[in-house]
Amino acid sequence: MNDHVRDLASVRDATERLLSAAARLDNAGVTEPSRLPGWSRGHVLAHLARNADALVNVLEGRPMYVSAGARDADIERDAPRPLETHLADLRDSAARFQAAGAGPADWSRTVELRNGVTDAASQVPFRRWGEVELHHVDLGVGYELEDLPDEFTQRETAFLADRFAGHPEVPSTRLTDGTRAWSTGRGGSGEDAEVTVTGPAPALLGWLAGRRDGAALLVEGGPLPALPPL
Repeated sequence: MNDHVRDLASVRDATERLLSAAARLDNAGVTEPSRLPGWSRGHVLAHLARNADALVNVLEGRPMYVSAGARDADIERDAPRPLETHLADLRDSAARFQAAGAGPADWSRTVELRNGVTDAASQVPFRRWGEVELHHVDLGVGYELEDLPDEFTQRETAFLADRFAGHPEVPSTRLTDGTRAWSTGRGGSGEDAEVTVTGPAPALLGWLAGRRDGAALLVEGGPLPALPPL
């Protein structure tokens, strides 16, 4: 089981980094495009706040979102807000998430996320950590994949590799940064992998997370696999 207490502390630290970076924007900067297609920085900030509240719902046994449509509508509603409103909302929603994680609970229990996905409650703080770190990069404010904590990069790479494991449209693939290795795709690992992808850890994570095209990666055994959307 994950160390949810340690992960909650990592979420808090990552949120403070994001808030400090976002505070250097202005109202015009909030309306500028983020690195996510079709989303402004305001969309990213609004999503992060609403995601914190959604994960509070998960921890407290309620549906993560009322519906997919309601989730999208909330983000669209909140995206155009002034910077100070975004910052206050992020702080407040982050505090609610920390409070929800601080109480006594059965962290081995199974919880339900979006689209019928289930996971151990102990994984929820790590999932929130991933939201904060990757969307900080998506803001395009000078925080890059290379700036992510090494522990996060390693764990998120393993998490995403596992997410695509067994996927029938992804060939069996070995990923390595020269020191560590992960397996993904439709069976096979190590010497049995159809494809080996080698590169720096941030580049591997960027490709798995849909943040980079994989041009910096060395691919052996075939073309770079096309990954399904997250």
